[in-house]
Amino acid sequence: MNKKIIIPTILFIIILIFSFIIILKDKKNSLANDSNNSLPESQIVLFYGTGCPHCANVEKYIRENNIKDKINFEEKEVYYNRKNADDLVAKAKICGIPTNYIGVPFLWDGEKCFVGDKDIIDFFKQKTNR
Repeated sequence: MNKKIIIPTILFIIILIFSFIIILKDKKNSLANDSNNSLPESQIVLFYGTGCPHCANVEKYIRENNIKDKINFEEKEVYYNRKNADDLVAKAKICGIPTNYIGVPFLWDGEKCFVGDKDIIDFFKQKTNR
């Protein structure tokens, strides 16, 4: 009679231990993912479109003047990436730019919006004192 109680009890304890281990692993992975996602991303974001000639002007200026070595900023392509395009629209709304006036190249500095190659190049010139 004792064996009928002991075996199910041992199985129950083993299942309980495995469940506890799995829950702890998931919680640990969740915390690791949260800490990776909470890293501050660059305040400056340059939105561009593949094949955009004005974007190419900005890219050429960035490359020729080693801007990436001097200023930390993120680049987001918007023609083929819907999430990036939605982010661009969100930044433009903060600046009060109507959706029908949003275009690339577009730069968000954390507070202000800059649209067009000339304004963005001027922004980088000012930031690098050139």
